[in-house]
Amino acid sequence: MIKVILLILFFGVMVGVGFYCRSHATDVNGFVLGGRSVGPWLTAFAYGTSYFSAVIFVGYAGQFGWNFGIASTWIGLGNAFIGSLLAWVILGRRTRIMTQHLNSATMPEFFGKRFDSKGLKIGASIITFIFLVPYTASLYNGLSRLFEMAFGIDYVWCILIMSVLTGIYVIAGGYMATAINDFIQGIIMLFGIIAVIAAVLMSKGGFNAALNGLANVPSETPGAYNSFFGPDPVSLLFVVILTSLGTWGLPQMVQKFYAIKSEKDIKKGTIISTAFAIIVAGGCYFLGGFGRLFADNPDVQNAIANKNFDAIIPTMISTLPEILIAIVVILVLSASMSTLSSLVITSASTLTIDFLKGNIIKKMNEKRQVLLIRAFVVVFIVISAGIAIYQVQSKNDAVKFIAQLMGVSWGALAGAFLAPFLYGLYWKKTTKAACWVSFIFGSCLMLANLFFRSAFPQILQSPINCGAVAMLAGLVIVPLVSLITPKPAKQLVDESFACYEKKVPAAQKHSLD
Repeated sequence: MIKVILLILFFGVMVGVGFYCRSHATDVNGFVLGGRSVGPWLTAFAYGTSYFSAVIFVGYAGQFGWNFGIASTWIGLGNAFIGSLLAWVILGRRTRIMTQHLNSATMPEFFGKRFDSKGLKIGASIITFIFLVPYTASLYNGLSRLFEMAFGIDYVWCILIMSVLTGIYVIAGGYMATAINDFIQGIIMLFGIIAVIAAVLMSKGGFNAALNGLANVPSETPGAYNSFFGPDPVSLLFVVILTSLGTWGLPQMVQKFYAIKSEKDIKKGTIISTAFAIIVAGGCYFLGGFGRLFADNPDVQNAIANKNFDAIIPTMISTLPEILIAIVVILVLSASMSTLSSLVITSASTLTIDFLKGNIIKKMNEKRQVLLIRAFVVVFIVISAGIAIYQVQSKNDAVKFIAQLMGVSWGALAGAFLAPFLYGLYWKKTTKAACWVSFIFGSCLMLANLFFRSAFPQILQSPINCGAVAMLAGLVIVPLVSLITPKPAKQLVDESFACYEKKVPAAQKHSLD
């Protein structure tokens, strides 16, 4: 009853917020960006909750905690200081200024206007569509074992309920409803992860006893799983790079900077977002680092034998009191629904604004654009839910293909977009050709890793390592190609960068109006 009551309250609040925010979602700017007037707390929590989903809490924390032990905490700290702090400092202000100046509401639209290229906009929207759909489907995976453990209900019902309710509040209230719900869900995540960590450690005799238990886990290097850098520092570094630097090139993450209200809000949001990431991401990976203490559990043994790490975290919390299990279920639901809402808005707005508008449908007024975005929100939720249900129920080998594609999504998106976006904000000599090369290299490298993995060197057969290389390579490819290809038109560059020199109390590159 405790779990059911908490779920009903949770869903009721989410839907209520959606209908409360209807007045903010009457035009494209309002539906997609909240009118570019979202404050620091809502923006910071929207950024953090979109970053950390059930994939992180259940999948990655279980897998990397098992592989690296307590050293997996470095992944969470990397997410906080590289994926949050540096992202806000380096991208936040410039993204907000130039995207408003260019009147772009999505990342593909930014590429199209910044480089005066309709082809870039369409290409970026296709890449976004291809790789965000399986990424969206992956959000449901972390819920299956938790709901089976907590309620004994079929996973399909969990998917359907989550899909319908997320769709209702996103369609009704747009970005503002998503931002407010992200804030509520973020609060749940903060308190939930602290409570769960404390309870799990106490079940193993406290922090010192748990740490000593890790030291006694058999390994090639004694004590590796409670050491500073764990048993495999090189692989750990690749994971930190992919999951931290990758956010700089993900459309659904960068878009949060489009909507922030003022200079003061950027400074506050930087601090709030970083603190949120330290607690949530650091806490998730810290908790996962103790997974090997549960190696004697039959469910964990079976999961490891099948290389399915999703069972580790649910097993760790299965012996907790009912109220804590209820909190964990709400926590993971919060993480999943917040990320899901962000992804479907990004996907639907990109398909409408960047692909259909002006290409397939030549004339499209504001009302029709908002209507189509709402329709595509439904389409994306249905597709992602369908993939997730098929993955669970089918025993076909295609399921493995789908799971691999999900793992490749993050690396492909960040590998394609990170470097062109970053250099586009800062460097006047960035060329259209360099953007194309980065788009093609990042996405094709990850697709090749998916289909021809065995042909790659051993260290790059992991999608994690390959994705990290794709991002880092883009940072080298874009300037090199820009230097050997025709320079962009001076007038186009000057007009794009003029926004930074607009005089407010100081130059706008130092302070928003």
